[in-house]
Amino acid sequence: MIAGSIKRADGAVPPSSMAKIRQMNSRGPYIAIIVPNSFEMDPLLQSPSFRADPKFPYLDISGRRFRFGKVENKKVIIVMTGLGMLNAGITTELLLALFEVKGVVHYGIAGNANPLLQIGDVTVPQYWAHTGLWNWQRFGDGPNDELALESNGDYTREIGYLEFANYNNASHSGGEVGNLLNRVWYQPEEVFPINGVPEVRQHIFWVPVDQSYYGLSEKITDLKLGACANSSTCLPRAPRVARVERGASANVFVDNRAYREFLSSKFDAAPVDMESASVALVCRQLSTPFIAFRSLRLGRWWLLALQRDL
Repeated sequence: MIAGSIKRADGAVPPSSMAKIRQMNSRGPYIAIIVPNSFEMDPLLQSPSFRADPKFPYLDISGRRFRFGKVENKKVIIVMTGLGMLNAGITTELLLALFEVKGVVHYGIAGNANPLLQIGDVTVPQYWAHTGLWNWQRFGDGPNDELALESNGDYTREIGYLEFANYNNASHSGGEVGNLLNRVWYQPEEVFPINGVPEVRQHIFWVPVDQSYYGLSEKITDLKLGACANSSTCLPRAPRVARVERGASANVFVDNRAYREFLSSKFDAAPVDMESASVALVCRQLSTPFIAFRSLRLGRWWLLALQRDL
């Protein structure tokens, strides 16, 4: 153990794999590219810009495949996390504990909560939040009533809440009825930075990306992106790269327009996904530079509208 930092995590890794890890780390450090799913990763692996390491293309550890190679002239490790916050966090922690990584680039698709953006736009948020950590209030309590364990500092009302009753439908008799679901209060994450005092928690809601990486992202805002899938299927305008202030993540696939509109009005969130905030939190905890790119996906209602208009 090295006080104040994590250099290796040997516990569940076979000695033969540790020897290979040391061999690959001697060639590092690497830029890590973290991708949620195979359909998001495969285009990169099939791109002429990526060249797999001819002698050591990959190493399998704990159900993850770490691929080695170069993108242009940069040495990279590429890994797929799987769906959701837990998978993304576990994979990122394993990656940063085992390998010599100087920075993390995360990318994938996302839902869109910003009405000024459209399908195909690529968003680069400056901050990410986990918007799936809630304190769910009991029926009958009001917004001024103390939350459970709030006095211990475990929960807070500072960030705000979602009132389910705001989305009630009228009852059959024409009047409104109380919503037993009441409201949920959004909560910050607890973090325990490795250079801090053990078990002394800190709280964070908006996790910033690396500012130098974010500054570099301005250079691609004029990138020309294709607007057409074929000669007859095109978007209303050419997609663009947009640097935005905020993105939101949770273990929820948000195929719901009302909740996307709430995330936009409450948090000014643009991309909405299931992994980025988790990767951001682990990178922050392990003091590793991080940035995420999320392309706004084609939701079912948008697809139907696009097909109808075309």
